[in-house]
Amino acid sequence: MIDKISLKNVKISDSRFLFDLLAERSLMAFISHRRMPIWEEHIRFLRSKPYSKWYIIKSGTKRIGSISLTNQNEIGIWIKKNMKGKGVGTIALKLLIKKNPNLRYLANINPQNKESKRFFKKNGFKLIQYTYELTNPK
Repeated sequence: MIDKISLKNVKISDSRFLFDLLAERSLMAFISHRRMPIWEEHIRFLRSKPYSKWYIIKSGTKRIGSISLTNQNEIGIWIKKNMKGKGVGTIALKLLIKKNPNLRYLANINPQNKESKRFFKKNGFKLIQYTYELTNPK
């Protein structure tokens, strides 16, 4: 059962929850890095305040995910595996948009991540580009 969904600002005290949440992801879900960071890297990232807005998604008093917004209005969202498919992501996305009104939002996702593609399409996002990367050219 889902209690009332709310967003609360991320604090350093959320670091273990966020690290464990990150560990739930498959490598296919990542777009910004190729491996799971170690604890010290995670803490440095958290302290760097990497997003203009970063929230813990809560169901009642229980932490169940996170959602972020960059300065370029790029949205990142992750829900605990046991809470997926229950409408939590859509509610959290609507709350994020309500708290941070803009004319345009983006979601950069791994093209192989079918779950994220379905989620954002279901919530009105349209595909606008594919981005290719060349690393270590010889």
